Amino acid sequence: MDPGLQSLAEAFGVATEYEDWRRRPVSVPEDTVRRVLTGLGVDVDDPDRAVADAEAHQHGRLVPPTVIVVADRGTSVELSVPEGEDPSVELILESGQAQPLGPVVEGVETVAVDGHRRKLFSVVLLADLPLGYHRLRVTAGLEAGTAVVAVVPSAVPRSSDKQRLWGWMVQLYAVRSAGSWGIGDYADLAELARWSGAEQQAGVLLVNPLHAFAPGGPVQDSPYYPASRRFSSPLYLRPELLGEYGEAADDVRRQIDALAAGFEAGGDADTRIDRDAIWEAKRQALELLFEVQVERPDAEQSRGLTDFATWCALAERHGPDWHEWPEKLRDPRSPAVDEARDELADRIAFHAWLQRCCTEQLAAAQQAATDAGMPVGIVHDLAVGVDPGGPDAWALQADLAVGFTVGAPPDAFNQQGQDWRLPPWRPDRLAETGYAPLRDMISAVLEKGGGLRVDHVLGLFRLWWVPEGLSAADGTYITYDAAAMLGILALEAARADAVVVGEDLGTVPDHVRADLAEAGVLGSSVLWFEKDPDDETPLPPGEWRELTMASVTTHDLPTVAGWWQDEQVRVRSELGLLTVPFEQEQANAAAEKTALLASARREGLLPAGNNANDDAELDVEQVSLALHGMLGRSPARFVLAAPGDAVGDVRQPNLPGTVDEYPNWRLPIADAEGRPVSLEQLQADPRVERLAQLLAKEVGR
Repeated sequence: MDPGLQSLAEAFGVATEYEDWRRRPVSVPEDTVRRVLTGLGVDVDDPDRAVADAEAHQHGRLVPPTVIVVADRGTSVELSVPEGEDPSVELILESGQAQPLGPVVEGVETVAVDGHRRKLFSVVLLADLPLGYHRLRVTAGLEAGTAVVAVVPSAVPRSSDKQRLWGWMVQLYAVRSAGSWGIGDYADLAELARWSGAEQQAGVLLVNPLHAFAPGGPVQDSPYYPASRRFSSPLYLRPELLGEYGEAADDVRRQIDALAAGFEAGGDADTRIDRDAIWEAKRQALELLFEVQVERPDAEQSRGLTDFATWCALAERHGPDWHEWPEKLRDPRSPAVDEARDELADRIAFHAWLQRCCTEQLAAAQQAATDAGMPVGIVHDLAVGVDPGGPDAWALQADLAVGFTVGAPPDAFNQQGQDWRLPPWRPDRLAETGYAPLRDMISAVLEKGGGLRVDHVLGLFRLWWVPEGLSAADGTYITYDAAAMLGILALEAARADAVVVGEDLGTVPDHVRADLAEAGVLGSSVLWFEKDPDDETPLPPGEWRELTMASVTTHDLPTVAGWWQDEQVRVRSELGLLTVPFEQEQANAAAEKTALLASARREGLLPAGNNANDDAELDVEQVSLALHGMLGRSPARFVLAAPGDAVGDVRQPNLPGTVDEYPNWRLPIADAEGRPVSLEQLQADPRVERLAQLLAKEVGR
């Protein structure tokens, strides 16, 4: 690669080489580097000039756009002032009060910008600044500039809690009750929290992303491909629990009851979740209730909610991808959109009302957790990105990289790499906006519960960008300001008094896990992956990391019963997803079973045994209890179990590498025979109670 281009890429955080999963160096194609730099607004035809322009841009402004200050430490900020001028500096807190500053020190260094000399000063921000987003205003002669000063804690405050907790991890859509409309809902979430907290001494409840979807087209099945991460899914609303239902006329309630009667959770024939049919029925019910409308105290509407509701109304008319709308509607600030807001005012009001209903029912679920004595309560999952045609991408299009998607480089399981079709943040725009899009999104999710799980937390450090038209293998890593991203995360968690967990599975640089631990972000431990790095044998539970959320499996991996019965080998073989011969994969699975069961026996979690016959005599419940017992023997801060693993559910929620070949995200919790199991049945099942008692005992040691 041309040395000038390589230096230019380094200056803008674009990788020209990376380590693959085998820790071998891989060179990034030059075309990829050029396309990514161009996407960042960099002139790649003259690298030396581009570097000089970037430096001139940096020094040509009075103050950087964003300053991150760690509380109790203080810092100094560099100012670039026209030569011969003296800067005037003031710090305005969020409260509107002026805050005293340390001295403004004139430096000796000067720089040339567009033929003019500028002198570098520094101003000291004292260590006693309150947490929050403040503004540093600088004037010098005719110039003026403002920086967002984010004063952040050194770590997520709740990470200092030493109490170990256990809890359930659920795909909410799969946990259906007699009262839900064929899909688990916010009322079921509240009941899960009440039951597990009050009756089982659980302290935490992890739930899949509950982000919003596009209301006008087919409902997206995957919770990890949302339309918006800032807003919630009305698909999970329980219409009968809204205040409007109680205020509605009898004939309206009868219509809604008739719509609800079309869905019976737990029926033997009801083995797939049909989101389109469910949303069609709920939409009709909610439109009836919207006409009733009980006034809510949070009726004041933010611009973000207005944009979201406007997009929903426009999507109902023009389709779910704003790129395909009439050109005049593609800019949310255009006069045409203003006109559309007037024309579609009623539909916009409807979608805004739905979000207020979601907020109300989610708050009730977290309150149920609090009332049940859960120290944390509900932990919401944050997807790694959004649909490029959705409302977040429409409203925040200047902050996202156009022509690029997020993915992952090739690894042992995905040898062609992965393209998740999600647009990445532009790191330069995040800094320019004071990280407003990031902090708004995080705070919106944290308002709904007691914690946050960040999917693919490596994205706070670097993301794999795939240029449009290229394969996932031809992408490259883009570096983000991890200190700023982690600081914003810690600040929002401090304000919400919440915990934060990062999904740090797979190939993750060693420093990332160390940085996450220092920032008080819990990592993730999965039994299948906890192995000795030298010989790949199961790592004894006592040697696992402490600052983690531990589980036997995840939504992308086999259930305990599926693992025990080699279901994941059979299904992947039938779908052509194996990368080795079937017999070899089956032998690998058998060896893994033998090793894990031997590890469980060493912990005293299974009867003594020395051969395959002893293993074969075990039933799936014994195996599940033993594997979960190993989690309890670890020092992990949080220990989680899936209800399906208590009742012998064989099928995993999602099979990576498939779309329609496997019923991803459409499976209710089921027993070993594939019969759906309702929430009421889970609550009465002695196997569920035995698993809960085991974890409560082991985690409480």
